[in-house]
Amino acid sequence: MNGTPAGPSPDTDAPAIAGSPARARPGDTRPYRVLHLEDSEPDHALAIACLQRGGTRVQARRVETRAEFLAALDEPWDVVLSDYHLPGFTGLDALQMLCERSGPGAPALPFILVSGQIGEDTAVEAMRNGAADYLLKNNLARLAPAVEHAVAGARMRRAREAADRELEVSRRRLSELAQHLQTSVEAERQAIAREIHDDVGGSLTALKFELDWIRRHAENPAMQQRALAALETVTHAIESSQRIMQNLRPAILEQGLVAALQWMTSQFEKRLGIECEFRTHAGDTREPPALPPGVPLVAYRTAQEALTNVSKHSQASRVVVDLSLTGGVLSLEVSDNGRGLGQADLAKARSFGIRGLHERASTVGGWVDLSSGPTGTSLILSVPLTPPGTAPAGRSDNTDPDDAENSAWTVL
Repeated sequence: MNGTPAGPSPDTDAPAIAGSPARARPGDTRPYRVLHLEDSEPDHALAIACLQRGGTRVQARRVETRAEFLAALDEPWDVVLSDYHLPGFTGLDALQMLCERSGPGAPALPFILVSGQIGEDTAVEAMRNGAADYLLKNNLARLAPAVEHAVAGARMRRAREAADRELEVSRRRLSELAQHLQTSVEAERQAIAREIHDDVGGSLTALKFELDWIRRHAENPAMQQRALAALETVTHAIESSQRIMQNLRPAILEQGLVAALQWMTSQFEKRLGIECEFRTHAGDTREPPALPPGVPLVAYRTAQEALTNVSKHSQASRVVVDLSLTGGVLSLEVSDNGRGLGQADLAKARSFGIRGLHERASTVGGWVDLSSGPTGTSLILSVPLTPPGTAPAGRSDNTDPDDAENSAWTVL
C-alpha cells in the first residue's frame, strides 16, 4: 500500500488497549508472534491496533522486501500477515515462497492476505494455494478472530500430523513385531520337529524293531498276540508323530510347493471327507521356477490356515486350491462353497487367523484378499516375485541347509 516508506520495525509487544482485555487462551499465555509483510508503516500500526483491540496479544515484526521476508522465515512465527501489492512482488509470491519452505501441502505457518485492493479471483487463488484467510483493509474488525482461528487451525493440523506420524511409527513397529513373531514361531516349530524326528521318531522306530523281533521269536501264541498289539500301538504313535512333525515343519516342501499342496489337499479330503481339488495354472503340475526364500513356506501356511478355517467354520462340501504364476506374481486361491463369512466373524476380538495371514504375507512382500458371500468364501494370496534372473539359487523354502534329512521313518 502507498504510504510513508519505512524500514523493518523492531519486534513490538504491546499490551491490549484498555477496555479490551486480551482473549484468554487455555494453556498458552504468550503473545502470538506475527510476521507482517507490509510496505506501509501506518497500515502496519493499524493492523496491530486492530489485533489488540480484538483482545489478541501479539509480538509483531514488519518486513517489506523479498530478502527480508525470506530471512525472517528462519525464525519461529505463529502467523504471517501479508499485503498484496509489495515492492517487486505480490502476496501470492510470498505465499508460494512460504509453501516452498514448508514442503508439499498447506504451509506450516498460517498465511492471511490483508490488502486494500484484492479481487475475487485473486482471493480464490490465494485460498486454493494454501492461504488461511483474506481480509480487506477497510474491514479489519475481523482480523483478530481470523488470526485466532488461523493459528488454532495450524496448531490442530500440526498436532494431527504429529499424531499421524506417531501412529504410522506404531503401526510399522507392530508389523515388525508381528513379522518377528511369525519368524520366531517357525523357528521354534522347526526345532521341535527336528527333536521329534531325531529323538521320538528314532526311539519309536527302534522300539518297533524290537517288538517285531519278539513277535517273530515268541513261541507262546498269547505273547505273539500281545506283541502284535504293541506293534500296532507303536505304528499308530509313529504315524501320529509324523503328522505332528509335518504340521510343525512341512518337510514335504523339500519336494516343491506343488507337491506339498497336492499332498495337503489329498490329506484334507481323506481326513475330513470334504472334496478338495488342487489346480495349477493351465493344468501344469510341474514345479514353478525357483521361488524366493520364504515364499513356498508362506504359501503352504496360507493354504493350511485356509483349509483349517474351512473345516471349522464354513460347512462346505467342496474346496478348490488354485496355484498360478502370472506376470511375475504368484497367486494362491483357496475357495469353498460354504456359508461364507459375516462381518461379525471378521470382527471377532480374538480371531487372529486371517490377521496372521496378512502379517505372514507381508514378510515376503505379499498381501491377502478375502471375499465372502452366501455362496462361499475365497481367499487369495498374491506375492510379487523377484524379476527373472535375479532369484536366489538353491533352496527356496527358507529352511536351514542342515535340515534336509528325510523325515519319513521306517514303517515295517
